[in-house]
Amino acid sequence: MSRTSSFKHSALVALASSLLVLGCESPSVVPTADGQQALHTARIEGSLVVQSTLRGNAVVFLYDVEKRPLPPPQGSGRPVAFTVIPAAQLFGPALGTHSPGPFTAPFAFSLVGAGKYMLRGFIDVDTCATGVTPCHVPDFNPWYGVTSEPNTGDIGGAAVDLTNGQPLVLEVTKDEEGHPQPLTNVTVSFSQATAQVPVDRPAFQVTVAGGGDNTLAAGGPMKVLRLTPQVVEASPVTQRPKAFLVSYVDANRDGVPDDANRDGVPDVWPRVVVRKLADEPGLLEDNDKDRDSVLDADGIDYLRADGTRDGRPDLVVLAAGLVMDPILAALTDENGQPRMTPVPLAELQVAVQPIALDASDAAAPARLDGLPKGRYSVVLIQSTGQTWRVPNELAPPLAASIGIPGVESQAFVLEVP
Repeated sequence: MSRTSSFKHSALVALASSLLVLGCESPSVVPTADGQQALHTARIEGSLVVQSTLRGNAVVFLYDVEKRPLPPPQGSGRPVAFTVIPAAQLFGPALGTHSPGPFTAPFAFSLVGAGKYMLRGFIDVDTCATGVTPCHVPDFNPWYGVTSEPNTGDIGGAAVDLTNGQPLVLEVTKDEEGHPQPLTNVTVSFSQATAQVPVDRPAFQVTVAGGGDNTLAAGGPMKVLRLTPQVVEASPVTQRPKAFLVSYVDANRDGVPDDANRDGVPDVWPRVVVRKLADEPGLLEDNDKDRDSVLDADGIDYLRADGTRDGRPDLVVLAAGLVMDPILAALTDENGQPRMTPVPLAELQVAVQPIALDASDAAAPARLDGLPKGRYSVVLIQSTGQTWRVPNELAPPLAASIGIPGVESQAFVLEVP
């Protein structure tokens, strides 16, 4: 199979890679005029267990995996809530020591509805306190995409199945009256020995291969984007990626590269998504203007290639995938055998075809009629669960409006005229 045809095939198949009863006499009385607050909810609570000589606040995220996509790296879901447990509470008298613990502290999420959830998090470590250089001060800020994920030296954590180490799906059930029941005694584990983050987030800049412009025309040739690491020293954002981590996907841990879509090309990390942004200026995604990872009920239902519409809002992406040749070369040893450990790569190439898809059903993306006009972002999802997207809040003049230094490369968009 030629590089171009293999690439076109892989780009298409890779995508296949939180939606009063009135009586006849006096009305019911609720404690608030806001009906949403009158809904029955429960809580998820338990303990953090931390084994680490490093110190920092613990950040725990709650993901709704029943109504929203899975969290990275498996999906693109965003947390529905988070909580921060201060380091002083977590480590107590040992805060100023290097004792490895274990340390425990309680956590809780309230106002949780019935459903299925996952808990993930990290210790926002002050690596500068350890004397290493370069280093990161605690830099978690949930309000911006560029400051909301772990970096080098932070310690990952999750509620996991202790028998296999896999993330647990926690279910908040209902009683006979339909009221959600509390979920208690949940443990979220953090281990420096097994889950310390090895690299910064995969911050990148984009150029167009061959010196072309940033437009993709319907009926035109595919566009190849070059992604190279972008060092950012723009307080409060510090990212120093040296390379991209590439690796084979081995979800079943059998030591053999996976080929989930059976296209003859092994599945690899990272993954790339080229997604349509909202038509309004800014960073909001098309059909998800409240940023809850659920398509807006009043979102656009684009015409499909077969002339039909399915009556539901679409998640519009372009058919895009990594150019595999340099990745496969890097992941093959001198004996022609696959390297099953991550390898650094200084550059990634992304081929984007003039094909638009509705990926609201990731297992069966549907081709759309033509290319919806507008701006498209480029998202990179690393095997560590860390992500990066351009454009982002570092794009001038958006950065100036929120009081942080701008980085011109972070304003890149792919335009469909």
